[in-house]
Amino acid sequence: MSEYEQETLLDTVVQALRGHGLTVEVHSPAGDERQASATCLTISKGRSGHDFMALVKGRLTPESLGAVLAQLRHASGGGRPSPLLLTPCVTAPLADQLREQEQPFADGAGNAYLEGGGLFVFVSGRKLRSRDFAARASRRFPIARLKVLFALLCDPQLAAAPYRSIAAAADVALGSLPAVVADLQQHGALVVTGKQRCLVASKRLLDEWAQGYALGLRGKTLSDRYLARHFDDWRAWSLNPAHARWGGEAAAALLLGELMPNGRTPGVLTLYGDKLPARLLAEQGIEAAGPAAYEHLVELRKPFWGASLLAGDEAAATVPLALTYADLLATGNARCIEAAEMIYNMRLAGRFPPH
Repeated sequence: MSEYEQETLLDTVVQALRGHGLTVEVHSPAGDERQASATCLTISKGRSGHDFMALVKGRLTPESLGAVLAQLRHASGGGRPSPLLLTPCVTAPLADQLREQEQPFADGAGNAYLEGGGLFVFVSGRKLRSRDFAARASRRFPIARLKVLFALLCDPQLAAAPYRSIAAAADVALGSLPAVVADLQQHGALVVTGKQRCLVASKRLLDEWAQGYALGLRGKTLSDRYLARHFDDWRAWSLNPAHARWGGEAAAALLLGELMPNGRTPGVLTLYGDKLPARLLAEQGIEAAGPAAYEHLVELRKPFWGASLLAGDEAAATVPLALTYADLLATGNARCIEAAEMIYNMRLAGRFPPH
């Protein structure tokens, strides 16, 4: 969202909250230079009130919920006010999920969940009147940018490589690189020292990519859905990493082992590959799933990266960690979001520090 769109949304949300009989004061945060560009809201009703740090997100979907929650939780702590999600419109199901996760939010339609300091407000089900506002507020995530950034998250040293190498690893057209690199530099993801490009790796960048992946790319990767007769025996399936790798919950279960939240059996088996081998289909009783099927599902997703990206990791049974993390967040499932947080803390925090 542009700065103007963020300001417009903030004003719309403030007016909607005041329409609920709340007193809302807008001010800048004090004593934290890292949040100098943020906005704080003091929201009160009578003698009960609470301070929130407003974080604007242009669009919220079930697929992007997990990544947005990760960003909001990253913004909390350290004596800072509770993060308050501001977005154009929150549907009733998403409102219920946010409340279950105890994440305060407010939108331009008047829906809100606020709790703290004796304050409690929960409104859901209201629809945004202006479709144009919602369209303007939604952030676009160009596919080439998402693919290039994913390649850099997997291999930060690739940032200093020639454009041709980056394009091959990301599986994008060479001609798209100058614009993508310029955009990443403009947004602070890449810096240039002398003639050397360097990725500014952080949890914020990882979470922003996960959100963009959920909104702009993940839906395009799904190629087939199957039912597996021997679903629970998935660990024994014979897979060649050159043809298919585990992603999502299955990858998390392999990475976390006994630490996997609420048991080790995935709800959905995710595989990244061009197709499943005929021998595997026959051995495991795998057949095409109908549109209403939801149990013992296997989803096949098409790899969106170039072969050179994983050239040094041919034997790995799982997709890169950043993708496993993003897939887990994209489910919107509390168990999967918890698993994503564990993978970040155990495997990714050293590469993508919180600050």
